[in-house]
Amino acid sequence: MNKRKIVNDPVYGFINIPTELIFDLIEHPYYQRLRRIKQLGMAEYVYPGALHTRFHHALGAMYLMNEALSTLKSKGHEISDAECESAQIAILLHDVGHGPFSHVLESVILNHVSHEHISFLLMEELNKQLGGALTLAIKMFTGKYERKFFTQLISSQLDVDRMDYLNRDSFFTGVREGFIGADRILKMLDIVDNQLVVEQKGIYSIENFLTARRLMYWQVYLHKTSICAETMLIQIITRARELIRAGENVFATPAFMVFLQKDVSLQDFISDKSYLEAFAEMDDYDIWACVKIWAKHPDKLLSNISKMLLDRNLYKIHISDSPIEPSFLEKIQIDLLSHASVQVSDLPYLMIEGSTSNAAYVSGKQNINILTKDKRVLDIAEASDLPTIKALSNIVKKYYICWAKNVYLR
Repeated sequence: MNKRKIVNDPVYGFINIPTELIFDLIEHPYYQRLRRIKQLGMAEYVYPGALHTRFHHALGAMYLMNEALSTLKSKGHEISDAECESAQIAILLHDVGHGPFSHVLESVILNHVSHEHISFLLMEELNKQLGGALTLAIKMFTGKYERKFFTQLISSQLDVDRMDYLNRDSFFTGVREGFIGADRILKMLDIVDNQLVVEQKGIYSIENFLTARRLMYWQVYLHKTSICAETMLIQIITRARELIRAGENVFATPAFMVFLQKDVSLQDFISDKSYLEAFAEMDDYDIWACVKIWAKHPDKLLSNISKMLLDRNLYKIHISDSPIEPSFLEKIQIDLLSHASVQVSDLPYLMIEGSTSNAAYVSGKQNINILTKDKRVLDIAEASDLPTIKALSNIVKKYYICWAKNVYLR
């Protein structure tokens, strides 16, 4: 069988599948599941084109990893074929542990188990199935490989993961402000003392990269309408779980039911392989199938919020730079309770307070280092002559309240 395939990617053009092992990993059910997990969760409720998947993203990140390593080899750095393949495998599988709707439900379906932990467990399982072929890739993924620049390319403040998702998310949402010159950034990469650096002439591309990331967070990832839709989905699943644990008859797909019935911890995943297998069967379709059926459930909260989400009859949202005033919250509560069908016990599902924050760059944490012309290595915040870089290091926090403005619980 010919395993040297070419994928036509809308962002980069043709992507080569470089080795038979990588082809086998792409063909594996663990990776194929990513076709059924959207990259941007509920962002399609704002940007109709945001239908791309984790499958797309991981392939794109693998392509950028190959480009980065080609640049480093062209500058005289010794990188073996085994290292090159392993780095591409590590980035290809870096998101294999994402659950349905990616980040949206990470804290709802699982009990404080990050997608990085699940990715690691799935990579270990694949390593067993493939006779240890992923050992080096796992070392790079976990930061245990001595050549640290590989791990920086996989996960840091300037990694190929971020470069791909900014360009890809910009392309599919149509938010052009998120586009970055990834090809130029990659050409400017170098290695000093086993650490990734960017040549000084690439500093403006890095500044653009950080600015684009900040803009994409507030325009796409943390868009107020996405927050509303995500909040509603979380309330739907929270209500279904509450009913199931109270003994009510609530439909769920077999894999999803496992996580609705019990809070599954990291230790559970490690000690009982059935939890990992159940997780590897779940995708966005499990959730949507349940939401469609729950829209006809006799429980008024579960059915009404499910139908509202399906029909895009979204909650209202108020966002503020400071905590929401108690008087504003009280006004919403009084308005909701004015409906005869709404009880006090319903309020936690109908008005949800929260906060969200973002910093485009965190100085002192996996710094983006610039190699100056006189061979000094400086943090981008120190090397840049733009005051905006220091401003981008500030954490911006916003507070919000979501509520069902037009709700009639039948």
